[in-house]
Amino acid sequence: MNEIVWHNRARKQIKKIPAQYRQAIIDHVGKLEDFPENQGLDVKELKGHQYGFRLRVGRYRVLFDHDGGIRIVMIQEVKKRDERTY
Repeated sequence: MNEIVWHNRARKQIKKIPAQYRQAIIDHVGKLEDFPENQGLDVKELKGHQYGFRLRVGRYRVLFDHDGGIRIVMIQEVKKRDERTY
């Protein structure tokens, strides 16, 4: 089981997202407690990016790091998908 930790930047970004999308994002992030065992999520490892992984939730992307040894998932950013997201 992982501990989910939200970076302050991600907390501010999630507050600006419309409520209908916000709840879906929070629900999907909650499922990261079982990462990487939970195969039902759309998670992709990022190559050459400052964050290790991205979680796709509709038009939004949750960028996060995972430390497999300590079992912490650090949510770094939540962004709407566009040409500048990655």
